[in-house]
Amino acid sequence: MRSGKRGLLTAALTVLCAVTVLSAPGTAFAAPHPAPSPTATPGPTATPAPGKDLEEIRRKLDALYHDAAVATDAYNAAEEKARKQSAEIVALAKKIVEGQQKLEKLKDQAGAAARDQYRTGGLSATAQFLLSDDPGQFLDGAGRVLQGQQAAKKLMTEKTRTQKELREYAQDASARWKKLEEGRKTKAAAKKKIEKQIDAAEKLQSRLEKKEKERLARLEQEAADKAQTAWLDTGVLKDVHGKASAQGEKAVKYATQQLGKPYVWGAEGPDSFDCSGLTSQAWASAGHPVPRTSQEQWRQLEHVDVKDMRPGDLIIYFDDASHVAMYIGDGAIIHAPRPGRTVTIAGAGSMPILGVVRPDA
Repeated sequence: MRSGKRGLLTAALTVLCAVTVLSAPGTAFAAPHPAPSPTATPGPTATPAPGKDLEEIRRKLDALYHDAAVATDAYNAAEEKARKQSAEIVALAKKIVEGQQKLEKLKDQAGAAARDQYRTGGLSATAQFLLSDDPGQFLDGAGRVLQGQQAAKKLMTEKTRTQKELREYAQDASARWKKLEEGRKTKAAAKKKIEKQIDAAEKLQSRLEKKEKERLARLEQEAADKAQTAWLDTGVLKDVHGKASAQGEKAVKYATQQLGKPYVWGAEGPDSFDCSGLTSQAWASAGHPVPRTSQEQWRQLEHVDVKDMRPGDLIIYFDDASHVAMYIGDGAIIHAPRPGRTVTIAGAGSMPILGVVRPDA
């Protein structure tokens, strides 16, 4: 193998190895369950002592988990982008290898032409043609000269184009590599924020006595029930009679099979999920891939009115689209709530609804 080829292959393999390392999945995580009425986010070090009003603690926990959910979406988006960028870099590395091999072949062809000229005494085909006094050789040489000139021009054009493509591939790979590095920093910052918020929430809860924790759990359930009742009292479900599509039924079946599995931020199964990890995998299993994050699901999927929703549709929550659940009918959803919880069934109106989207519109 020529030294040029070896160098390129080595460079390509280096790119491939680096991409593999950078694109390795990060720590699993899931989308948290923010409060129905989130308040301003307290500092992660805020840890009220036991005895403080549990309702206030509930609101603080909801706010912490909501912020963790927002950061989780940012992490998921960066992770998804990194996967695509890594695949693009790998494809460019292959093009560079193929381009270098093509260039080497063109160089070999040029070398063969030079060796052929040497064998004819150093005279080019054009010179031999002009010096010939044989009419037959003259006419035959005229055709060869024309063909030779065309071949040489084509060879040089092809060589120039290949060199230009190689430069462009290298520049493109460099630019994509830079973006991949920037995405890595975004992921790292989001991961740090997620862990900070979750750690603050866990510390806050750890300072509560057993009875306070039980009371806190009841308060959380009461708040969810109150929100669900208020939602149902609007009569919102009276016109909701949509039937699941074939793919929607498959998505609901998949989500139902995950009940009881833990919420872990960044997780896409099979043993744990975050909110958008659950919905994206459910629809992937139904043969209809959807965006990875709740915010992108809100942006890219078709919006439908609540009165038109059907099982399998996704309900997006909060003004920042930081949470998503799957509607399963009868005013209920399946979702992965937040750290410390498991995939569960809840009331569709237990959190503030931003809107409904349909993956298979």
